[in-house]
Amino acid sequence: MKSLVCKVKKFIKLNPSQLLVLVFVVSITVGTCVLKLPFSTHEGIKWVDALFISTSAMTVTGLATVDPATTFTTFGQFIIAVLIQVGGLGIMSFAVLIYMMVGKKIGLKERLLMQHALNQTSVGGIIKLVKYLFVFSITIELIAMIFLSIRWVPQFGWTKGLFFSFFHSISAFNNAGFALWSDNLMQYVGDPLVNIVISILFIIGGIGFTVLVDVWKKRKFKKLSLHTKLMIIGTLIINIVAMLFIFCMEYSNPETLGHFTLKDKLWASYFQAVSPRTAGFNTIDIGSMDETTLFFIIILMFIGAGSGSTGGGIKLTTALIIALATISFLRGKNDIVVLKRTINTSFLLKALAISMISIVFVILGILLLNLTERNASFIDIMFEVVSAFGTVGLSAGLTVTLSSVGKQLIIFIMILGKLGPLTLMFSLATPSKEKIRYPEEDILTG
Repeated sequence: MKSLVCKVKKFIKLNPSQLLVLVFVVSITVGTCVLKLPFSTHEGIKWVDALFISTSAMTVTGLATVDPATTFTTFGQFIIAVLIQVGGLGIMSFAVLIYMMVGKKIGLKERLLMQHALNQTSVGGIIKLVKYLFVFSITIELIAMIFLSIRWVPQFGWTKGLFFSFFHSISAFNNAGFALWSDNLMQYVGDPLVNIVISILFIIGGIGFTVLVDVWKKRKFKKLSLHTKLMIIGTLIINIVAMLFIFCMEYSNPETLGHFTLKDKLWASYFQAVSPRTAGFNTIDIGSMDETTLFFIIILMFIGAGSGSTGGGIKLTTALIIALATISFLRGKNDIVVLKRTINTSFLLKALAISMISIVFVILGILLLNLTERNASFIDIMFEVVSAFGTVGLSAGLTVTLSSVGKQLIIFIMILGKLGPLTLMFSLATPSKEKIRYPEEDILTG
């Protein structure tokens, strides 16, 4: 792997962002070819659909143009699980693991790649983070697999039950949203075990590896970093608000919560509140939700999970920094202060850049998909684009009806959402060497 990277970089001068994009695209291509093999599916699959599923798995999105439960064989489903695991934990993370296993030295260039892949602010401690990443991930997935097998082994038998437990523990922890039932997890809407295990998996996976490591090391809330505190507080608040909103809006909707008992309504509201921030699982019919609820979920999907997590979106901390900056401005303060800590202005600029680029790409995606999918409603198109960008995987029913061009467009948006707008822009941009500082001048705003 290392020699291959060196050869590529010898003939093609690539910065870390460009190399990350290249490796990611190559991995998707390999996955596409494997899924197209005759023994990966029951009755064959189109190349564009194989590419779509491979991209969706590698980007841990969960959108599917074909039904994974009925289209793919057990081998094909296993390949999807492998793609999800590689995509969720990161290709470069696996490369670093291989380097360590064979005793190879990990140089600065490899550390820079890891920094970009895991969205870290520095290369310091990056290798330790990768080690923790694997230990946490494998341990949590194995524990979850055991709990899920308690539910599914009695129902499906040992072989199928264990495989289902294996597949869904990987899919949930990596926030992929793939399920091996045609209706996703709708048949388990009131099942406490499935609801709790699956939701805990994608909440832990979506909160970010740096947060998990910080909590593991420090144990006490007061000693945690500001990032960890913001992620924990922000996640709790947004999940509670989302649950109450969905419960109230869908309470009487006969197509979603209306026909459930109060207990099942609470379970369904909880699950759909925590799922949109990149998980992609559903226990009720998303397409039957009220448009107001759909728009609210769109906002949740756009915000996404935590930095350095298996999830996508602009990230919760990005949204929090912009909100805190707005509050500081309205209160007449020059500094962004939260929990007795001042946030550097450079992070605000990065948050604004991420948000602005993301908004531009989402708008372009909506405009283009509106041209290719003439029969689809605007809210369904907006939902599909934001779901792909946030690597969520929820769909209001548009995915299976997409045209060939529409599928290719969503594929690009999923890749963009996984790699991040800034990574893609950095891979295309030419670094500026200009060091001239010009005089300041005020402009009128507002």
